[in-house]
Amino acid sequence: MDIQVQTSQIINGKTVTSRQIEALLAVQDTGSQSAAARSLGISVPVLHKYISIIEEAAEAPVLKSTPAGSVLTEEGERIASIARSMQYRVQRDRGFTVCCSPVTEDLMMSVISTVKIPNAHIIVSDDEYNIRLMREDRADLAIIDDPLYLFDAEEFEMEEIGYMGMVLVDNGPSFIRYKYGAQRVAFMFLDSEDREYTVDSETFSLPELLGSNKSFFIDEFMLTRKNLRLKSAVDPKMLRHAITAIYRKESRNITKIMKAVSNRMR
Repeated sequence: MDIQVQTSQIINGKTVTSRQIEALLAVQDTGSQSAAARSLGISVPVLHKYISIIEEAAEAPVLKSTPAGSVLTEEGERIASIARSMQYRVQRDRGFTVCCSPVTEDLMMSVISTVKIPNAHIIVSDDEYNIRLMREDRADLAIIDDPLYLFDAEEFEMEEIGYMGMVLVDNGPSFIRYKYGAQRVAFMFLDSEDREYTVDSETFSLPELLGSNKSFFIDEFMLTRKNLRLKSAVDPKMLRHAITAIYRKESRNITKIMKAVSNRMR
């Protein structure tokens, strides 16, 4: 018996079908309305009709044109995000999924390869999004760098699996904030020192962070894994924080992973 599940959305009281949402997702994936139409096997006018129905329900544009093609507006992104979340929820063949940040990415890839869990997947994002993946049942285990985020994850089981220090590269009062790691803990340290500073930019990019000529924080463990040496303005132990695993219910796979991670972080 083959059972499949499709989802629709009700936007402002109006039903948008799964096929219409599929058109929006195709534009997001391809960056082009014509390419999206080809991928779905429909004509461009039909795709335009589907998008128009979504916009009528949303009471706002969901696409905007750029020199490079078509991108989703903020409203379109919200609709697409909910759609993808529901797609993951109804997937019946999702493998064991672990999510982490770039801080522990290399470590988790090594651990997953070693413990040999069949059909395992790793998703790399920030702590906030990884908790969201857990809450949406899109992941089985999340490794959280910033302990302050655990207050937003109290519905899960959790276990400390290691500790990390942070490096402060001091290039003056202007800071660039890295989007990963225990950044809130680090900046709370600055506040406790009554230090005057400004956060003038943020980045997802490690090379951009390192080449910024601004002050910044980064997890010592990440530098070690990347074979980088940076002088810290404070003892990294002063910015030591816990690395925590969160999960719904302990299983054999989760136990194996947490044990392997703990052993490697000693």
